[in-house]
Amino acid sequence: MPLFCPLASGSKGNSLLLASRTTKVLIDAGLSVKQLKERLGELGLTLDEIDAIVITHEHSDHIRGLEVLCKQQSIPILANRDTAQGICQTLAMQPKFKIFSTGERFTFGDIDFHPFSVQHDTMDPVAFVAFIEGVKIGICTDLGFATTLVKSHLQHCDYLYIESNHEPSMVHACSRPLTYKQRVLGRQGHLSNQSCAELLKEIYHQGLKKIYLAHLSEECNNPEVALKKSQESLRDHLEKVSITIAHQEKISEPLYF
Repeated sequence: MPLFCPLASGSKGNSLLLASRTTKVLIDAGLSVKQLKERLGELGLTLDEIDAIVITHEHSDHIRGLEVLCKQQSIPILANRDTAQGICQTLAMQPKFKIFSTGERFTFGDIDFHPFSVQHDTMDPVAFVAFIEGVKIGICTDLGFATTLVKSHLQHCDYLYIESNHEPSMVHACSRPLTYKQRVLGRQGHLSNQSCAELLKEIYHQGLKKIYLAHLSEECNNPEVALKKSQESLRDHLEKVSITIAHQEKISEPLYF
């Protein structure tokens, strides 16, 4: 049975499981190998069953476990060329890459992926829509704002995993340096709760079944606030669509479809 499950979501590490009937991939590997094994184990799976790792960008919270993982497992890493170069520079190693082109649809096993550009402060960051047996899943975090391109790709998704990173007032009030605040709030930073809510309102359609609010800041957000803002934006549709938080310290609610 096809499965989507966030294994971890946030600045301490990001990794998602996406599985069809015959293919199992991780999107990002920002957890340690030990944590990945434990969280996959909760779903009745092992690392040996993972066929590939797809990388969105080279920030450490998305690739932290990659070096040890590549040493222990002979597993292909799917990334665009610039991200692959960034990974090699960061990890001082050469994983077994399969290179895709941003903006061009590709197939791995029986899962179709369409990577598209997002505005974030790395070399060539991407988000994805994935297609499994006619089901469309949008996976979109680490973006400073939702461009027309982002909105176009996220149309008509059955399921969404989307960033609701921070509450701007909490960013301004935190003790972090000004450079951090400017980065998070900037157009190459992260999507705020309000921006996420506005995006959801714009792309909502009757076929949308479930939304994961992702990459919440531990310091500059409150899950209840994030959830409330997105729920308010879709208040006329909450009987049809479920909105839930993607967790950092544990796996989130698995989605079988």
